Amino acid sequence: MGFQDRAEAERFLAELRERLAKFGLELHPEKTRLLEFGAYAAESRRRAGTGKPETFNFLGFTHICGKKRNGRFTVVRQTIRGRMQAKLSEVKAEFRRRLHDPIRQVGAWLGAVVRGHVQYYGVPMNSPAIAQFRFRVGWLWHRALERRSQTGHVSWERMRRLVEQWLPPARICHPYPLRRLGVVT
Repeated sequence: MGFQDRAEAERFLAELRERLAKFGLELHPEKTRLLEFGAYAAESRRRAGTGKPETFNFLGFTHICGKKRNGRFTVVRQTIRGRMQAKLSEVKAEFRRRLHDPIRQVGAWLGAVVRGHVQYYGVPMNSPAIAQFRFRVGWLWHRALERRSQTGHVSWERMRRLVEQWLPPARICHPYPLRRLGVVT
């Protein structure tokens, strides 16, 4: 939830706790907190000498106070590093299972994995993370193909062709929220 005033946020939090208590529920103490975030957070924290605004993790993204090229405030959403590492570990384990499957079959599966990742995490200002994911998947695939036999060698030229053929490009799939809602043209 976002509020203009801290007092308003504290009042809402108290009322929310009270409302949930009526139903025998409570907020998770480690996942619920008040933090200064938004267009004026950086300036007010700089004046107070408390450093940069805090970040928070939500729905697989780390949300950061940032600026666009024109200097205006924006929320920068970056893939949570742990989420990407976990997915890459899953892909690596699946490569071990599919070690001797045909390249066409593995490529189709990998295309679906990368496509799903790009479509979820393809938000503005997150292109380095999705490009890194695609690169790392291609690198893991190369390693898996090299492990197929003791004398097996897959040139990087061939690997580039396979990656271009089977893995979709890393691109931004979602517009900025204000553009999506029709506020900015």
